[in-house]
Amino acid sequence: MKLIVAIIRPEKLGETLEALYRAEVRGLTVSRVQGHGGELERVETYRGTTVKMELQEKVRLEIGVSESFVDATVQAILRAAGTGEVGDGKIFVLPVENVYRIRTGETDEAAVTPQA
Repeated sequence: MKLIVAIIRPEKLGETLEALYRAEVRGLTVSRVQGHGGELERVETYRGTTVKMELQEKVRLEIGVSESFVDATVQAILRAAGTGEVGDGKIFVLPVENVYRIRTGETDEAAVTPQA
């Protein structure tokens, strides 16, 4: 089992969700976050004060999948979220020790959506 965490551009969320749905990946969490990586810093003037804008708006997706869905999930995100520009984001694949579905009490592979 793996937890896939993807940080993507907000404007690519719709396309990414469609790609994940087409790849039969179900069950995810979406959060609005701020961060920066390789983007250039912006300087803006706000009410007469110069402000250095260092953090960019991003979207964080968290998706728990069984081993057999890792590649399909990562490939769907890469195809849908990429623009080829700096700031497209990152995908992290993390190991998961245990999963518990609260509603049914199912554990591990049975509790992860999707399953192969």
